[in-house]
Amino acid sequence: MKFEFLEHTADIKFQAFGKSLEEVFANSALAMFNSMFDGKVKRKKKERFSFQLEGGGLEGALYSFLEEFLVLFDSKGFFLGEIKKLKIEEKSGAYFIECEFVGDKAKNYKISLDVKAITYSEMFVKQEKGKWISQVVLDV
Repeated sequence: MKFEFLEHTADIKFQAFGKSLEEVFANSALAMFNSMFDGKVKRKKKERFSFQLEGGGLEGALYSFLEEFLVLFDSKGFFLGEIKKLKIEEKSGAYFIECEFVGDKAKNYKISLDVKAITYSEMFVKQEKGKWISQVVLDV
């Protein structure tokens, strides 16, 4: 299982899972987009995307990672389909992320809800029994 949605009174809450830090970040991004559209992204346009994050720990890195995708959605109408390549390196408390992904124009899909923001409320990224788990609450 890549992710699951949990009960929340007003917003969208999910947990994502992975065997590696990269996999849990990728599955977190997919969960965010799945909360907006529960289906397959059919057309896929390849995009390359790199950015660097500094400080803030794992939660700060995940927040910034998801926020970058939300900005792409809001500003360019880009809807994530699949993360092809993701590399996360930690050096002295700073996280460096490189990501390659594919997706499509959001206008080609019936978006069921609007994610306004990623929140730090109840957020965590941790390793348990050799597997990674993240939890995120999205403001909708």
